[in-house]
Amino acid sequence: MTVSAVRIPPAVRAPELDGSVFDLTVEHDLVVAVEPCSAGTAPAGTVISALVDLHLHLDKTYTVAETGPAYGGLFNAIELMAHHQPGWTAPGLRSRMEKALDECWHHGTRALRTHLDWSASRPLAFDIFLEFREKWKEKLAMEWVSLTALDKFDHKTFGRDLARQVKAARGILGCFVYCNERLEERLRDLFDLAEEFDLDLDFHVDEGLAAEARGLEVVAALTLERHWNDRVTCGHVCSLSVLSRDEALRTLHLVKQAGIRLVTLPTTNLFLQGSWTETPVPRGITRLREAREAGVTLSMANDNVADPFFPYGTYDLLEAWALGVQMAHLAPPEAWLDTVTVDPARAMRLKWDGRLGPGCPADFIVLEARDELGLMTPAGRRRRVCRQGLWL
Repeated sequence: MTVSAVRIPPAVRAPELDGSVFDLTVEHDLVVAVEPCSAGTAPAGTVISALVDLHLHLDKTYTVAETGPAYGGLFNAIELMAHHQPGWTAPGLRSRMEKALDECWHHGTRALRTHLDWSASRPLAFDIFLEFREKWKEKLAMEWVSLTALDKFDHKTFGRDLARQVKAARGILGCFVYCNERLEERLRDLFDLAEEFDLDLDFHVDEGLAAEARGLEVVAALTLERHWNDRVTCGHVCSLSVLSRDEALRTLHLVKQAGIRLVTLPTTNLFLQGSWTETPVPRGITRLREAREAGVTLSMANDNVADPFFPYGTYDLLEAWALGVQMAHLAPPEAWLDTVTVDPARAMRLKWDGRLGPGCPADFIVLEARDELGLMTPAGRRRRVCRQGLWL
C-alpha cells in the first residue's frame, strides 16, 4: 500500500527526513519507505502518527445525563460525582468504558492512561479496567493511575494497601493535590510509598486559580530530593497561569530539573476554571509557552468526556489539541503536534515514540488538511485511520 503526496509535519517525522511532501510505502504492519516527492508536488493531505492520550477518566465517562453538568466549578463537579458513584454497577461501567475505548480507537488513539477513583476499598472500575486492558491489548496500550485525595494518605494502612495493589497491577500511584494543609509532610509520605514499592507518580496538582496553590513547586523539590527524576507526571497545574511570569519561570525551571512531565487539559480546565457569575477572564490553561521555553516535556490530553467535570466533548484528542492551540495562542500550530503524539508516547515509555520514518509501525492518521492552517478547521481534521497497516 502507498500513501501518496502527503505532508508530514516536522514535529512528528524522523529528523533525518528532508522535504515537505512524501510518499509512504506500507508493507504488512510497517512503514517500509518514506520518499520525498519532487519539488512542487501539491500535497493531498497531512499524515501524523496515531495519538497518545495521557490523561483520561474512563470510570466517570458518559455519566452527565444522570449527574448533570457542574455549572459552578471543580468542587461542584466533585460533589455531583460523589453522589453518583455509589450507584455504579459492573454492567454500567463496562458499557460506558467500552464505548469510550471504541471512540478512542476509531479517532486514531493508540495508547492511553486513565485515572481511576480510589477513595476507600478496591473500586469496581478497577477490575473492569483490568479486564479491558487485556481484551484491548492488541489495539490500545493502556496504563492506569489510582486517583485519591492526598489527605487519605494520612491513614498509613490505607496508603500501604493501595500502593501494594497498584504495584501488583502494574499501575501508577496518583493523588489530588490542592492547597492542602501540611502539604510537604503529606507529600513526603507519598514519596515514601513510591520508593518502597518502586512506583511512578501522577498528580492532579494545583487544579485551580489560587495563587497560593504551590503543590507543583513542592512536588518538584521532593522529586529532586528523592532522585525520582523522570518518574513523575503532573496534570492541570492551572495556578501557574495566575503567578507572575518570573514566579512561574522559577517553578518551571525546577520542574525541568526534576524531569517532571506536565499535562494540560484544555477542555476540562476551560470549562471548570474561572467565574460562573460573570464572564471568566482567566482561561484555566497553564503556561504552555513558558514551559516549552524552559525545556519541560508537555502533553495535551482529553481528561473528562461527557461527565459533570466536562459535559461535552468526544474522545477525539485532536479536537482537544485544536482548542488548546487556540486558547493558548500556540504558534505555529503544527509545532505542537508532538504534545499528542511524541511526548506522551515517551511519557508512557512506549516502544515507538511516534516519529514517522522508515521502519516505524504503520499506525498513522491521514488528515484532509493540505497545509498547517487547515489543521485548525473541522474539515481539515477529517481523517482516515491506519492501524497495524489496515484502514479502519
